[in-house]
Amino acid sequence: MHPETLAIHAGRKSDQATGAVTAPIHLSTTFERAADGSFPSGFEYSRDDNPNRRMLETCLAALEGGEEAIVFSSGMAAITAVIESLPPEHPRRLLLPDDMYFGIRSLLNETDLGARFDRAVVDMTDLDAVEAACAAPTGIVWIETPSNPLLKIVDISTVADIAHRAGAVVVVDNTWATPLLQRPFELGADLIVHALTKYIGGHSDLMIGGVVARHAGRHGAALRAAQKHKGAIPSPFECWLALRGMQSLAPRMNAHCSNAMAIAKFLSGHPAVSAVHYPGLPDHPGFGIASEQMTAFGGMLSFEVKGGRAEAMKVAASLKLITRATSLGGTHSLIEHRASVEGPETRAPENLLRLSVGLEHAQDLVADLQEALECIPRPS
Repeated sequence: MHPETLAIHAGRKSDQATGAVTAPIHLSTTFERAADGSFPSGFEYSRDDNPNRRMLETCLAALEGGEEAIVFSSGMAAITAVIESLPPEHPRRLLLPDDMYFGIRSLLNETDLGARFDRAVVDMTDLDAVEAACAAPTGIVWIETPSNPLLKIVDISTVADIAHRAGAVVVVDNTWATPLLQRPFELGADLIVHALTKYIGGHSDLMIGGVVARHAGRHGAALRAAQKHKGAIPSPFECWLALRGMQSLAPRMNAHCSNAMAIAKFLSGHPAVSAVHYPGLPDHPGFGIASEQMTAFGGMLSFEVKGGRAEAMKVAASLKLITRATSLGGTHSLIEHRASVEGPETRAPENLLRLSVGLEHAQDLVADLQEALECIPRPS
């Protein structure tokens, strides 16, 4: 069955009690026992399981092609669970990409998790560097592609092969690409992480994360135990919203990708822009790999304004339609200056703006950027 169909049908059917096509929200925290003390519905207590959560997990697993999905209260809760659930026989060492979501760096730097795991950082577009880094005992190789915020493209298949030869678990953050554009399990991943808040939710109105296990063995069991016993669970309403968002994921991603390509082409020819980071442009260093492992190039891009921090900030402040806000993957186009968001340890250039391209008409977005870029003096 095609992903577009799975996104609408997997994990749910019409409500047996009422015939409702859209699933009801099950808010109860507890469920009735039968006379023999069993739970005929399969549900006992909402921290352990919930009908809305089960529907979402079933759909997410089907969409990614994995055997089990486990959802959490946020993307960061999902990331933390993945790291903490590393089987004890694996080395306590993480291999991370040099360009990645800064929240993971903050997690390791500002909580006790960082003290429990060694870590190495490498440019994962450099396969020789990955090979060298995996010479030391490694527990997890973490892949983020396209990366945040520079949109580097990592060859998942080759890096996964290197990692597996070293005995490491391969985790791919597929938030930006979504299961519609990239299939990490088919390329060798063991676990896939999602901030479901973003494209799968799709409307900037929920907070939820998820992990999909390729095989429902030890990885799935450990993550399920973390969900149940550590309590970082999403509410039934959050699960309902994410499942609602899943149904429109395919047409939304088509629009996000189309709009992003139009904007990337416009920016790449603008005299006030010194660089555009979008893997759909033929001059992007990862264009060839992205063309092979993605079906389209996504709705995220970043660009560098000629000048520095002040010029980038001025462009962002001059936009009227595109909103200055954190997050991505929603209907509204959002822009932000990543260096100021990430703080002193940022690796983002001071003149870089990250753009989450929304579902507005592409011509209106281009016009907004065109007007805002007029604030940058052109060379005489």
